[in-house]
Amino acid sequence: MDSKVSIVWFRNDLRLHDNEAFFEASSSSQTVIPVYIFDPRVFESKTKFGFAKTGKFRLRFILESITDLKKQLQQQGSDLIIRIGEPENVLPDLSKQFDASWIFCNRERTDEEVKVQDSLEKTLWTIGREIRYSRGKMLYYTADLPFPVTHTPDTFTSFRKEVEKFIPVRKPIGIDRLRFSTLDFVEDLGAVPSLESFGVEDFEIAKGMSFTGGETEALNHLAYYFSDQKFPSTYKETRNQLLGKEFSTKFSVYLSTGCLSPKMAYHQLKEYEAQYGANESTYWIFFELLWRDFFRLMGKKHGNKIFKIGGIVEKDLELNADWEKFNKWSRGETGMPFIDANMRELNTTGFMSNRGRQNTASYLIKDLGLNWLMGAEYFESLLIDYDPCSNYGNWNYIAGVGCDPREQRYFNILSQAKRYDPKGTFVRYWLPELINLPDHFVHNPDQMNEEDKAKYPHQYFSSLVPSTMWSS
Repeated sequence: MDSKVSIVWFRNDLRLHDNEAFFEASSSSQTVIPVYIFDPRVFESKTKFGFAKTGKFRLRFILESITDLKKQLQQQGSDLIIRIGEPENVLPDLSKQFDASWIFCNRERTDEEVKVQDSLEKTLWTIGREIRYSRGKMLYYTADLPFPVTHTPDTFTSFRKEVEKFIPVRKPIGIDRLRFSTLDFVEDLGAVPSLESFGVEDFEIAKGMSFTGGETEALNHLAYYFSDQKFPSTYKETRNQLLGKEFSTKFSVYLSTGCLSPKMAYHQLKEYEAQYGANESTYWIFFELLWRDFFRLMGKKHGNKIFKIGGIVEKDLELNADWEKFNKWSRGETGMPFIDANMRELNTTGFMSNRGRQNTASYLIKDLGLNWLMGAEYFESLLIDYDPCSNYGNWNYIAGVGCDPREQRYFNILSQAKRYDPKGTFVRYWLPELINLPDHFVHNPDQMNEEDKAKYPHQYFSSLVPSTMWSS
């Protein structure tokens, strides 16, 4: 067996910049074989409540990202082997086929991914191969933190105070430090599958924002965002806006699949601050990157608790699964315009603002009294920027079973709507049937009397049941 051959298994690290697994393989081997595996359990299965585990928006984004990764590797004289199957079966076969000693990959920490890792590791042991784990999802290295993962503070503020001023963020690994190998000895590289091969028809996003997957797009977006002084320097003031691409960074879209390294985003931020100056807004971009690390550490520390109804605090909750109410919520047909507009954006584009996510989650849990896991799984299916720890960590937080020191966090939807969409611009964009309503009715058209209805006829409630039905 040639100990100088390694396989790099790409997972949620679909990039070449700051790819530690690739770097370590390059440092240890003469020949590096890049591999991506489409696992049917991820791409073709359902969640517990029956939603597609990987919905069409994220599926297309991942396919675009794999296509771009393959192109990037080809430009370096290498290529990407693509397979469909279970990694714990495919990778040992490939290691034997190419006489590879090691499999390098990023370690994942959530249950389904860990089971695959453990099964793969056991199989590799039986054939005299090894798996070597790297890290690439976080801003900080766990080895640099002032506490072991199991002692991570359970509140974000405590965590932030212990790390932000004391622990440096390491510099990202440059692509120039990677070794690329030709794959002319591989007879069957495999091809990037189509949407149709997963039973999904191709589609267009005719309204709202759309995103293209891949490291190329990620780095272009990063450069674009930091090229305009007003974007980062006004981020804190604009981040709760609801329409337009530039009101927030949109880094999460590329961070979730690893098309963008969080360390790369951080160091670009530092370069921006060095040129234009730091302020509260630029700090807040770092603040949000820090939240991502915190949720990932919560996932590492508490394991499967984040996926259970009682959350990390193991609270005894009784929440129902009323599908009539849930379907109204999921389709954007609750009769609460601010909620419906946000849900229709999600259903149309695969994206929703952070403000929208907090309000729709709170409404499902606190106003409709539904099992928060239904909403979390629905978001898992549709969100283009889905990340297990961030998604379930945020739902834990809103449900009062996570790291929120306030036990009864509640969002007054009407108050939130009037604060963040005072003119109803966002609501009218996604609910054009309300376009002619005056501002004082656009967020609560159920308050119109018969005279108002005759003066401003609209179709919103013709097929919907007003949100007041849930008060009973």
